[in-house]
Amino acid sequence: MTEFTTRPEILGTFGVFTSTHWIASAVGMSILEKGGNAFDAAVAAGFVLQVVEPHLCGPGGDMPAVIYSKKRDRIEVICAQGPAPRRATIEHYTAEGLRLIPGDGLLATVIPGAFDGWMLMLRDYGTMSVRDVLEPAIYYAEQGHPVLPRVSATIKGMATLFEKEWPTSYQTWLPGGSVPEPLSNFRNPVLAETWKRIIAEAESRSGREEQVQAARDAFYRGFVAEAIDRYLQTAEVMDASKQRHKGVLTAEDMAGWEATIEEPQTYDYHDWTIAKTAAWGQGPVLLQSLALLKDFDIASMDPAGPDFVHTLVESMKLAFADREVYYGDVNFSQVPIDHLLSDAYNRERRKLIGAQASHELRPGRVPGYENQYDLTLAMLDEMSGKGAVYEPTMAHLSEKRGDTVHIDVIDRWGNMVSTTPSGGWLQSSPIVPGLGFALNSRAQMFWLKPGLPTSLAPGKRPRTTLTPSLALHEGRPTLAFGTPGGDQQDQWQLPFFLRYVHHGKNLQAAIDTPLFHTSHFPGSFYPRTSSPGEIMVERNIGADVLDELRRRGHKVTVADPWTVGRLTAARRDADGLLRAAATPRLMQAYAAGR
Repeated sequence: MTEFTTRPEILGTFGVFTSTHWIASAVGMSILEKGGNAFDAAVAAGFVLQVVEPHLCGPGGDMPAVIYSKKRDRIEVICAQGPAPRRATIEHYTAEGLRLIPGDGLLATVIPGAFDGWMLMLRDYGTMSVRDVLEPAIYYAEQGHPVLPRVSATIKGMATLFEKEWPTSYQTWLPGGSVPEPLSNFRNPVLAETWKRIIAEAESRSGREEQVQAARDAFYRGFVAEAIDRYLQTAEVMDASKQRHKGVLTAEDMAGWEATIEEPQTYDYHDWTIAKTAAWGQGPVLLQSLALLKDFDIASMDPAGPDFVHTLVESMKLAFADREVYYGDVNFSQVPIDHLLSDAYNRERRKLIGAQASHELRPGRVPGYENQYDLTLAMLDEMSGKGAVYEPTMAHLSEKRGDTVHIDVIDRWGNMVSTTPSGGWLQSSPIVPGLGFALNSRAQMFWLKPGLPTSLAPGKRPRTTLTPSLALHEGRPTLAFGTPGGDQQDQWQLPFFLRYVHHGKNLQAAIDTPLFHTSHFPGSFYPRTSSPGEIMVERNIGADVLDELRRRGHKVTVADPWTVGRLTAARRDADGLLRAAATPRLMQAYAAGR
């Protein structure tokens, strides 16, 4: 008997597209139908998500992607994570009276990266024009789209701040002074005009690649950068510190930056190879978790049983502890990633996984990094005990918290994209006048303590939580997957992947199985709190499992069924059969294909 799933696993041979919003998935499929490839489809849908999920991503945000190009026949990473501006120094921020970078406002802004990342993907891997990929987003910004209940609730929660402190956001998100009703038709005509002007500037040149470059110039060295610079020269706005601050981003910062193509960080797990970003993102945490779990008999465990949950959670606690000490922008500091993924290191670390839940933060001591280890733990101890406000999580938490979106796409030629755009949320900072979008708040992931891989410095990338995944099976690019969710992203991807690899579940069944995560380690978002020993588990995993986890020492918070995780996934079989799936949680994500 076939296992019941909330939706069918989508099957086809022409193309599959899955994302966190049904409109984006429909747009992605429409691009494939028009002859576009996976990269064209991802770009078009990425811009649509900025319109229909504005509380989760925006044009002023960031975008990492792990991709496979059939033509180039290799896995690559597109890094569209903007770095800190030139005036973003620890001295400046501490002089502003800050111990932590606020989770919103203008001081939290780094160079917007998403637009250049999408244009880089379009130019180097796509086939379509700037107009082709922007027109669907323009349509929904101009003609309107149904406001998600979560968007309406987020705007309602921010309405007082917008009215009193962020008037440009009030004008955009509360047209006529009213919060948009859930599922009412909402427009952002100013954003539509911004994109139309970018198209006009692109089409002033001839040739597809030249037009893409003109679009990049318009954003980073033209009217968009000029509007941002003009606004930030005088704007001084309230943020989470309860003080008003000016930003430090300038047009000069934007003009000197471009998205890059990088090598992925990979790890071999049984007959799979998993590709992630380097340690400027949290992706290697998943790889470290797999390295710790490699010698456990995961296949013999009930995929929704207490042994499975306990073993994964205890492994992730160790991997995330290492993230806190060692991860950061690899252009600024050495990350001992080979050591962290080595068999010898993980053989010793594995011995720390016992029968009872750990309530301690236990990073490993890597030779040559002892001072970094001591400095990090001393700082975390000093910062402990402050209540979280802005950490991106899920629907059962505050409406003020941002989150992220995700896209997986595979076309009929075998091109693959896994991407997790984020940032530039409507609640992250005020709308820039004349542009229709907000800037990001990614700088909140820096520490204002010198000497760490994640210490604030001009030109440095923040260590983000964004972590798309692409996996090869027996050396063949096979599986694209990911999820929004801040620090939870790799925590939800890990059980999905293991259930898929070891328990014979199809993509949809692996996604549907109850999910869990821990907030044991310090969060990446302002104000960086932790809850030692705490795990959140969906209730439908069963009372007996929850009781056993408590017996093992976990502090269990029970979430409602279907509220944890927003996974999507797509696969290409060796014979060309394509598969896709999307979570039913939040009743938003959708997979499409034929």
